[in-house]
Amino acid sequence: MPGREAARPPKRSAFNGVPQGCSRAVFSASPCLCGLKKLHLIIRELHVIDLRFPTSKTFAGTDAVHVDPDYSAAYVVLTTDAGVEGHGLTFTIGRGNEVVVAAVDAFRHLVVGRRLEEITPDFAAFWHRLASDSQLRWLGPEKGVIHLALAAVVNAVWDLYAKAERKPLWKLLADMTPRQLVSCIDFRYITDALSADEATGLLERHARTKRDREAELLRCGYPAYTTSVGWMGYGDEAVLSLCRQAHAEGWTHFKVKVGGRPDDDRRRLALVREAIGPERTLMADANQQWEVDEAIDRVRELAPMRLWWIEEPTSSDDVLGHLTIAKAVRPMGVGVATGEHCANRIVFKQLMQADAIDFCQIDSCRLGGVNENLAVILMAAKFGIPVCPHAGGVGLCEYVQHLSMFDFIAVSGSMDGRVIEYVDHLHEHFEDPVVIRRGRYMPPTTPGYSITIRESSRRAFEFPKGEAWT
Repeated sequence: MPGREAARPPKRSAFNGVPQGCSRAVFSASPCLCGLKKLHLIIRELHVIDLRFPTSKTFAGTDAVHVDPDYSAAYVVLTTDAGVEGHGLTFTIGRGNEVVVAAVDAFRHLVVGRRLEEITPDFAAFWHRLASDSQLRWLGPEKGVIHLALAAVVNAVWDLYAKAERKPLWKLLADMTPRQLVSCIDFRYITDALSADEATGLLERHARTKRDREAELLRCGYPAYTTSVGWMGYGDEAVLSLCRQAHAEGWTHFKVKVGGRPDDDRRRLALVREAIGPERTLMADANQQWEVDEAIDRVRELAPMRLWWIEEPTSSDDVLGHLTIAKAVRPMGVGVATGEHCANRIVFKQLMQADAIDFCQIDSCRLGGVNENLAVILMAAKFGIPVCPHAGGVGLCEYVQHLSMFDFIAVSGSMDGRVIEYVDHLHEHFEDPVVIRRGRYMPPTTPGYSITIRESSRRAFEFPKGEAWT
């Protein structure tokens, strides 16, 4: 279809050399459990912190719907008897973060006291127990605040697991066998689209050549796109300046927020297209601003700017609305992307079964952590839809790079038509921040999920008592 045919970015030249600090000693050749057996990690306590960053002061993160975001995180620390900690977070944009913090605390009784080596052999059962607690489930089920809280806890366990195995998360996942990976997934409600046997088969397709792709990843990195040039609150001069700077830094994919007045959207997109030139890729993101018919009309007006995709053109829950839009805009050469607000794997299943999307935008926190993201990545592989994660926020870039890198090595076997979102703020607060070179994510080499926030930043931005707020 036109949307998917247009979804192949131009080929890029590879970078030479392995990222600085990359050592074969960091990685073991197979997913041995020596770390777990040695440590016998028991989760002794769950701590949760309300962290908020005043990004609304600079208009960073603004779009047509969310006009004053203070990027925030419900931040989880799992402490163990061995001194190793698992860190995780879920992303919000300010008010309401305290609600997610309270929801995280509600999961305490299901986590504290658990032994890591009892969780990991049947990770799906652990995930199911959290997602299906008979009382907490009522607050979702598997959606909203309770699911955001679940993601923070589950991702913290994965961070602990990767640290115990002394591997970055992408490497931990890539080294797992197909059956180990499938044992992490709760297939409830998606067996009509993907069975455990089908998932195993998808993972077995590329198992023999995983090492080749891992070497390519370490050499070349993973393609990215920048959203930092086109926030809704930025003026024209700022947008032009940022586009020129990003162009000089080697970026090839640019995204602009739309959903304002039609004349403003056309002017802003025209400015960006002129600044980046005809050969680079341009996307637009409406952040659910439009009605279905309105979205079709607006994309028709913007299509001459040669858009690769229109993102979140309408409500994230409207599967049939996305299908109507997709049918209308694909002949214009525009694909439909969505997913950052998809509540769970079941909504993604319907979008894929209905052929309503051309790009699958998983989110590391909106879905219930790594486990549910694995389910969606595998469904996308079955339906032939490229995974292009939503990132930005607080820590989302640090998170999703691992998921895409695993997808490339073990599932899709390709980077064609796939990019990870990138925004350029708040990375300085992380102990293991993302590394971008010429518009590409370079693979993390530090064990864990790259999500540990510096203690000094935790103290400064804890709400409401941190110095940033007092």
